[in-house]
Amino acid sequence: MKNTAYFSMEFAIDQSLKTYAGGLGFLAGSHFRAAKRLNVPLVGVSMLWSYGYYDQVRDREGRMKVENIRKYYDFLTDIDLKVPVVINGTNIWVKAYKLEENTFNTCPIYFLTTDIPENDHLSRTISYGLYDGNNLTHIAQEIVLGIGGYKVIRECENVKRYHINEAHSLPVAFKMLEDYGTDYVKEHLLFTTHTPIPAGNETQDINLLKSMGFFGSIDTKTAEKYGGNPFNLTVAALRMCKRSNAVSELHRDTSEKMWAWVTNREPIMNITNAQDKYYWQDRQIREAAGKKDIKMLRERKMELKKQLFEEVADQTGSLFDPNILTVVWARRFADYKRPSFLLRDEKRFKNLLKTGKIQVIWAGKPHPADSNAQITFNWIVSKTRELKNVSVLTGYELKLSKLLKQGSDVWLNTPRRPNEASGTSGMTASMNASIHMSTMDGWHVEWAKAYPKDSFTIGDGVNLDEDYEANEMYKHLEKTIKIYDTDEWWEKAINSVNHVVEYFDAERMIMEYTKKFYSD
Repeated sequence: MKNTAYFSMEFAIDQSLKTYAGGLGFLAGSHFRAAKRLNVPLVGVSMLWSYGYYDQVRDREGRMKVENIRKYYDFLTDIDLKVPVVINGTNIWVKAYKLEENTFNTCPIYFLTTDIPENDHLSRTISYGLYDGNNLTHIAQEIVLGIGGYKVIRECENVKRYHINEAHSLPVAFKMLEDYGTDYVKEHLLFTTHTPIPAGNETQDINLLKSMGFFGSIDTKTAEKYGGNPFNLTVAALRMCKRSNAVSELHRDTSEKMWAWVTNREPIMNITNAQDKYYWQDRQIREAAGKKDIKMLRERKMELKKQLFEEVADQTGSLFDPNILTVVWARRFADYKRPSFLLRDEKRFKNLLKTGKIQVIWAGKPHPADSNAQITFNWIVSKTRELKNVSVLTGYELKLSKLLKQGSDVWLNTPRRPNEASGTSGMTASMNASIHMSTMDGWHVEWAKAYPKDSFTIGDGVNLDEDYEANEMYKHLEKTIKIYDTDEWWEKAINSVNHVVEYFDAERMIMEYTKKFYSD
């Protein structure tokens, strides 16, 4: 039996299993691969999204558009279990499937769906798509994950702790409160917070949540004691849990300041995020860096760049040269990540391209309901369409992410400090000899402090003026062009590969969770 149930709206386990949107899912995937290797007794609870997050495709003019294609999986085990959940006064059936441990070498995960014949059409749509833009559907998804997941776990496992990865599954806490009381919840609930931006810390009308069934039989007055009115899910999770953690040192400091006013909570500890080198890192890159063999590393990197450039050519018709420095900006398209930052000074950006010594790739998925982010994505497409050595790729999922991280030379990260809780894409890029170039935010603060010569740091983390940071970014790129493909460059890449796994590999993260978080 498993000791800890880990609830997450998304898991990025394999390209074929489209139950994730971005970093939260990528983290959960690495968490479960490393935990399996280290024999940590974890079991996962998530949602089986009938249409995934969405399929990012192109229209006839090459702009991105959202499509929803139904997904089917024959590798999930039907455990013949359905549990009832009451949402908005309606009894809804939640069916569970199980991802067995040996399928993708992870700890087991139960996937929940309402998309079954026993439910009416509206109820079936609850598990159609991840992070549905309709607020009522979103709340219903949280109830299914929290309460439905709790009931499935109670039927199938004998866990001691309930670890909620973000506050989406908070209804599990109110279900425990309903069944066993305050002391039980305080002893058994663990909480990881992931973002300091307001949009990532969900606030809802408390009466709406009550009518929807979010609190079960718990009265509104009691719920308000935990989450306030309007009801803040993060605040409630902080007050109800035994332990809580942030996902980088800076994020812990930011979170403690952000939630300093919240009474009756435990201090927020730090467990910095990490990623699984055995999934993300190219073996030959690891071997070459271990031997400090520049020739071997360079040859393998050129092969990996060619593999990436086949995808670039297939999608965009652009033929990239593996001998030219390749910069990639790729992650979830969100305003605070500043996806268009490279184009802040268009003249300077074009002057970089005119040298013929730099190639740039953008990729990433905006939220399907975030029209501004989609406009930004398509604006970048329009601005770069006529430029040589620039491409914008669609379909940013596990497969493309790995291609980009293994095939890039510089992994560009431009968040507006202190909005990036951690960010992990640069860790896996660094594992593959792609030098991280980032503002002083998230995990990069720790990386730059430990090994300042292994990356490029944009700005000082104090002067947050955008023109200043943009100027620093351009200066780094101008310098990078000059040193690319020299011994100095490859030595920097080797050091990056060897040093990043010392702390930012998922096995360290899992051992830290086991010692600090999951222990009695």
